[in-house]
Parts: sequence; structure tokens; C-alpha cells
Amino acid sequence: MSPAGYGARAPGACDSGRVHVYLDHAASSPLRPEARDAWLAATEVVGNASSIHGGGQAARRVLEDARERLARTLDCDPIEVVFTSGGTEAVNLAIKGLWSARARGSDAIVLPDGEHHATLDSVAALAERDGATVRPVALEESGAVPVEPFARALPDAALATALVANNEVGTVSDAAALAASAAAHGIPLHLDAVAAFGHVPVTFSGWRGDARGPAGLAALSVSAHKVGGPVGVGALVVARGAALHAQLHGGGQQRGLRAGTQDIAGAVAFAAAAEAAVDELASERARLVRLRERLAAGIRTAVPGVEFLGDPDRRVPGTLHALFDGARGETLLFLLDQRGISVSTGSACQAGVPEPSHVVRALGRDDEAARSVLRMSLGRTTTDADVDAALAALPWAVERARAAGATAARRS
Repeated sequence: MSPAGYGARAPGACDSGRVHVYLDHAASSPLRPEARDAWLAATEVVGNASSIHGGGQAARRVLEDARERLARTLDCDPIEVVFTSGGTEAVNLAIKGLWSARARGSDAIVLPDGEHHATLDSVAALAERDGATVRPVALEESGAVPVEPFARALPDAALATALVANNEVGTVSDAAALAASAAAHGIPLHLDAVAAFGHVPVTFSGWRGDARGPAGLAALSVSAHKVGGPVGVGALVVARGAALHAQLHGGGQQRGLRAGTQDIAGAVAFAAAAEAAVDELASERARLVRLRERLAAGIRTAVPGVEFLGDPDRRVPGTLHALFDGARGETLLFLLDQRGISVSTGSACQAGVPEPSHVVRALGRDDEAARSVLRMSLGRTTTDADVDAALAALPWAVERARAAGATAARRS
């Protein structure tokens, strides 16, 4: 769909069921035309890529071409790309697979605060089931993973994991330095690049550097629908020398790391979306930073008591994370949705649960602050008209949300 398809009309003029100002690209970005076309074309391929007859081998060639194309965008070898059902499966495979293959003697997992729930819940499951222990690493005030405290937590750990870009506040950490620290201490590292890929440069080989064997950057997770690909497709890059055990068994596909008939059309569409996102990365960054800063400046002017969280410079270009003092995030989300403007209070995977943002709490803020945030994330379909509509509706929404909060406080 073209950007015009998401153009805004006056606030309140939303047709039933039609999102016309979409500022939630960090949750899921609209399907790119090239990804849609690639998916449809690939559905015409008849054959299972694991079959040995001519049709199966033709299907395999299509699949492996998609793997090669995606690998180029990630700066890794094609054989290192393991297709999954999405970012959550990729994260689970990385953490649980590295844990299963660990050298016995350490049960510690280095886990920065503020990670995505796919990571937090995977580690929690290992702690409950297998007795894993957690070595937490406090975030910097900006939301970045601090390199030195991270490095100090590494010795004798079973594995480490970290976000490349925080999925809520958008802050980008120093992935190269984190990977170098893991390699220096001989610890396998998983990097969650779901929120980063297609928005900032991602280089698996560059971050892995000269690491050999299982130590250093061992795995990196990405997801298609964050870059305009289809929902339900992801990938885990697994280094050739990494020690990682499969969590799904039954066919031996993909180096034996993830069994199951592979989604050829999904892989092709993911490759097409990834190529488009990486090709336009520089130009889109400049455009989105301009729109984001225009939105931020307008909010500062029109709404008192607002604070923007995350690093102001080292960040995903389209993400603006705002703390509105005295206004509950879920109330703001509801009011803006009534005006046809889609935003988020945090990770879409947790957005259905009205709980304080664990990321905001990881930045040292209290529960009240963690309940008073909105994430506005811009993407390739975002226009100046969308920013205008958001700026027109936000002061109204914040005023009413604060009034509702004051009334509730008087009654309690």
C-alpha cells in the first residue's frame, strides 16, 4: 500500500475499522508491495524443498536463492541462516539451543534488564525447569546495554544475550563491543536484532569479527514483519562454529537446527522485504529522523509535562517514546484510537496486558511513570499529514487522560 493509503483526515473522521494514521511500525510494518508480489509468485512453486524429485529440487533452488539474498542483507553466510516462524521462535531457539549445548559447569545467563519478553520468558523457563541463574545487567539511563558492566558479568557464564535496539525506547547498543567482550571471555552471545534490522546497519560477520568456535557472537535473531515482510516468518543466524542444539526435531532440515517443511513463499517474501529495507536504509533514516523530530518538537510545544525517553541520537530513527506525566498510557492509546491514530504503550506482544512497562522501570523510573508512556513509531508509509494528525489529537487526548487520572485519584 502506498503512503497515501495511510494519509490522515481530520481527527475523528475515521471510518469504522479503518486505520488511517498508523504510528505503530515497531509492532508491525505494513507489507511491502515487492514482498507481497514475491510471496504470490513463490506460491506457484509446486514441491517440497526436501523432496528429491525434479519439482522438489526446483523448490529447493527457490528457497536457497532466498536464503542467499537474506544472508547478504545480514552480512553472513547463507548456510548460517535458519528460517523460523518469527522473531519469538528465533529468540527461543537461540537461548534454549545455546543453553542445551553449553559446557557443563556454569548455569549463569547474562541478561540485561529491559529485554524483550521473548528473551525474558525464555530465560525464566530455563530457570524454572533447569535451574539456570540470572546475572542481571542494569541498563544505562538511555536504555543502552553498558559494555563494561556487561563484560564484568561474563566470566564463566553459560551464555549471554542482549538487544541490539531496545524495542520500546529505540536506543541502539554497541553490538560490536558486546560481541567482542563475549569473544574475549569465551562466552557464546545471542543478539536480538528484531527491532534493529532494516532500521540500522546490521553486520553479523562484522560483529563476530575474528571469533572462532562457539565463543563470541553465536546467534542473531530477526523478523520479517518488522521490515515490511509477512507475519509468521523470521530467521536465526547461527555461526558455523556455534554450539547450539535444535529445539524442534523430525526432519533434519537447516543443518539439523530446525526441523520441519520450510516456508518457501515466506522466505522469498522476507528476502524481498529485507533487500528493500536495507537498500533504502540511509534515505529512510534521514526522512524518518526529520518526521520524528518534527513530531517531538510539536509535542513539546503543545503538551506540558512531557519527557522523551531513550538516547536522543543513538536510536532507531522512527521511534519516539514519550512519558506524559499524569496521563495513563492505556487511556491515551484508547483516546487516540478513537481519533483513528494507532500508537502503542510498549511491546505489541505485551500490549494487551495493562501493566507498567518493564523497560521504563529498567531505566530507573517508578510504576507510575511506567504506566504513563506511549511509543509512537514511524515507518516507510508515514507522511507529514500523519504527523499533523497526531499533533492535532495529542493535546486533546492528554488533557482528557490527565483529567480522568485526577478524578480516579480523588475517588481512591
